[in-house]
Amino acid sequence: MTNPTCSASELASKRCQPCEGGVPAYSPEAALAQIEKLEGWKITHDGQRIRKDWRLKNFLAAIAFFEQVAKIAEADAHHPDLHLEGYRNVWIEIYTHAIGGLSENDFILAAKIDAISL
Repeated sequence: MTNPTCSASELASKRCQPCEGGVPAYSPEAALAQIEKLEGWKITHDGQRIRKDWRLKNFLAAIAFFEQVAKIAEADAHHPDLHLEGYRNVWIEIYTHAIGGLSENDFILAAKIDAISL
């Protein structure tokens, strides 16, 4: 089965679907095709995660950004790994824990995060 490639706006309009496993992870080819539609995101961990880095104005801006991400993540019940280093350098890693790889949910969440105004 192949995974359809969606634009960032198509992804952002979707909701993450509950995943308790049993869903096949994206193939490396499908993940690469999809990540090309999301600006600044890259595939990491041998194709099992996606990541994006930001440098924000200051510590409070970084925390405010994480608060916005948390609201989106909670609404879709899909929670990314959030990282803060050097008071304003942030990065987010996303993957579907239940399958140990990438699902459409990861790309949906990435597109929604990209819609946050910084």
